[in-house]
Amino acid sequence: MKLLRPVLFGVMIAGAFFYFTTYRVNRGTLTDWIGRPNKLEISEASSNDSLDAEEQNNISVYRKNISSVVNITSKAVTFDFFYGLVPEEGQGSGFIIDKEGHILTNYHVIADARQIEVTLHNRKKYKATIVGTDRSHDLAVVQIKAPDLTPMVLGDSGNLQVGQKVYAIGNPFGLAGTLTRGIVSSIRQVQEPDGMTIDEAIQTDASINPGNSGGPLLNMHGEVIGINTMIASNVGQSAGIGFAIPINTAKAVINDLLTLGRVRRPALGVRTIPIDSELAEQMGLPSDYGLLIVQVVPGGAADNAGLRGGSERAFLGNIPIMVGGDLIVAIDGKQMEDQQELAQIMNNHRAGDTVRVTVYRGKKKMDVNVVLGEARQEV
Repeated sequence: MKLLRPVLFGVMIAGAFFYFTTYRVNRGTLTDWIGRPNKLEISEASSNDSLDAEEQNNISVYRKNISSVVNITSKAVTFDFFYGLVPEEGQGSGFIIDKEGHILTNYHVIADARQIEVTLHNRKKYKATIVGTDRSHDLAVVQIKAPDLTPMVLGDSGNLQVGQKVYAIGNPFGLAGTLTRGIVSSIRQVQEPDGMTIDEAIQTDASINPGNSGGPLLNMHGEVIGINTMIASNVGQSAGIGFAIPINTAKAVINDLLTLGRVRRPALGVRTIPIDSELAEQMGLPSDYGLLIVQVVPGGAADNAGLRGGSERAFLGNIPIMVGGDLIVAIDGKQMEDQQELAQIMNNHRAGDTVRVTVYRGKKKMDVNVVLGEARQEV
């Protein structure tokens, strides 16, 4: 028994020496070898730079237009109850429309600005001056003096189809040169936050955020079809519902903005009431739709063209009206059923343009060319 104890103690000492000097060292080396190999082997994709047709078109639209999209910084002064007059800065987008440095943007981007700065895609900055504004259409033109400018190509927004592809380029949240893509979701009338109405606004699900205002909405050919202006969102960020002013509305007023600094709002010079089938039957009219002229403005466009207002007193409910005037059924071939359609026609023209008005005078159908006058006041 006395001999067994020293032997057992010796075995324990030898085992401990083996564990700390041999087994533990070798086990650590094995772990290091598994976790830290001398050479890492990974699987890499083969070099392939080919792009599909859709990707190529995205890139083409972007490269074609990015140098023409600008960032607009406006500085204004506002009044604070505690601090008095304080500086305020806003940002938006715009795009170059000619080599003379004219830039189209939204009115609300530069409204009340005391100083406007434009940053080109090459990061060069220029002071800009306001050339013309059109608050009712939320449009403005500013100008910079810069060399080698590339203007954008203005397309046609008259025949847009729901579902066609569109692209938005702008500076959302100040992130310059951002491209987003979507489709035309709808064409509808919308009201802006200031109460102004956009007729035939282009609704799109292309991502539009604060800072995109004033930037271009493009078709798949890279042509401008709209000016991004507002979003519908409860959080002030893109919710997939953005709106753009149709470029045809802008093209109709650009010349006035450049030459006069304001828009000569066109006017037909008539007061009308819409006609439906019930009214047409009561009045014995030859058409069950149209706009009945109850009065022509003396010396106005319709009066000068020979259109006639009502000559007999009647009542529409409790409202007295004049009947017997010409019934407008179309303008430039577009059927007229209410005042909204007439307003849309006016939005695509300016004072001095000639339109073809189709009317019924009694039972006789006739076309009358009318040179549009200038509206004296907004209605």
